[in-house]
Amino acid sequence: MKTYKGLFKPKNPSKYVGNPSNIIYRSRWELKFMSYLDSHPDVISWASEELPIPYISPKDNQVHRYFPDFIVKRKDKNNNIKTLIIEIKPFIQTQPPKQTKNKRKMLTETLTYAVNQAKWKAAEEFCADRKWSFIILTEKELDIKF
Repeated sequence: MKTYKGLFKPKNPSKYVGNPSNIIYRSRWELKFMSYLDSHPDVISWASEELPIPYISPKDNQVHRYFPDFIVKRKDKNNNIKTLIIEIKPFIQTQPPKQTKNKRKMLTETLTYAVNQAKWKAAEEFCADRKWSFIILTEKELDIKF
């Protein structure tokens, strides 16, 4: 499977929090979402992988830093400003792994799922403390406006 990675060049660099000449996308889904954030009139500001959230990894029971894909400030329909943390993942990585005869593959997928769950739990708690929202978008949601 081909990976898509590159530099995103915003048309509205003043909306980006961070260095607008170093915005890296790691998938076509991220690229599509960056274009949406850059052009949508309700998006006030956004950043990509700029916010560290501590979490305890089930791999080693140690504290690590999770950098969600996006942090977004946007106006809602009542012109209230909302802050969202958004993670973009393939749908399959949001589901528990299916049993397989390949033990190595099963172990890798189970560990990836467990680490993702730990990251997302930490992000949900981080957001709840601040009255923000944490959203996971997959290929299924990327055509839906949030």
